[in-house]
Amino acid sequence: MKIQLPGDSLGPAIAFLLFGVACGLALDLCAKALLADYSLEQFVFLRSIVGLLFFLLVARWYGGLSSLKSALWPWHLLRTFLATGSMFGFFYGLMYMPLVNALTLAFTAPLIVTALSVPLLGEHVGWRRWLAVIIGFAGVLIILRPGTGLFNFAAIAVLGSAVCYAGLAITARKLAATESSFALSVYVLIGPLMASTLTIRENYATPDASGWLLFVMAGLCSAGAWIGVVGGYRRAPPALLAPLEYTALIGAAAAGYWIWNEVPDRWVVAGALTIIGSGLFIVHREIGEALATRYLRVFTVIADAIIARRHGRYTD
Repeated sequence: MKIQLPGDSLGPAIAFLLFGVACGLALDLCAKALLADYSLEQFVFLRSIVGLLFFLLVARWYGGLSSLKSALWPWHLLRTFLATGSMFGFFYGLMYMPLVNALTLAFTAPLIVTALSVPLLGEHVGWRRWLAVIIGFAGVLIILRPGTGLFNFAAIAVLGSAVCYAGLAITARKLAATESSFALSVYVLIGPLMASTLTIRENYATPDASGWLLFVMAGLCSAGAWIGVVGGYRRAPPALLAPLEYTALIGAAAAGYWIWNEVPDRWVVAGALTIIGSGLFIVHREIGEALATRYLRVFTVIADAIIARRHGRYTD
């Protein structure tokens, strides 16, 4: 039984999610640059402050502060714990891993979303999709190659972050009928802000002009990412939208290469292709061959463009 397409909400859902993915990738680039000079606690603190200020400035466009009212505080408390784990886990890993490696491991989240959508949302996932999820996690083993030293605390932190992120996506979908996008986006900043406040005094360095610029950009991108992700998942099933997030892997590979001269090895590439292929198969099973083919064309066109540019760089 395939998931029914959500009609007119599909287009806006995809647009919201892609906007969130683009903002998330920009945030990761800012973070990679900042974490080379500033502590993780300071990055999380200033990122959360800027993001929170941004949300307060745009509150009137999202129903005002009254839209923060909720009777479901246990759910929001759970989400802020998940956000804290997701934020600290991923950015800790990003400090010690190449960008594309960290992001590839983080993108096991869509597979986790698919698995958790069964017990938590009651959505149907057939045996073929379960097999795709298992194969996707095999891609993680290909990347980490247990016994080679790559399966370290940084990798574990990123995988834990992926679990937390999947929980955020699932709970956003579960609360979409009663909670505003504004509330779902704002409350998740409280946990990371409070956690970083406890330790920032011993880990604070005054930023220079370029540092402040990157911190502000990171905060704004953070807000944009949450608006996009929450706006997308509240309009369409998680298993339908999740594979679209893989587009960030292409951008991360290109940025890591051009900015930090990071070149993923063949194992990372093989593992990433395994994870992406599993996600695309899930899309194929759930929404049909036609739309899955469109996804594949998007990946192919972007990948061809990157390869062409790299070839041009070598031949200039």
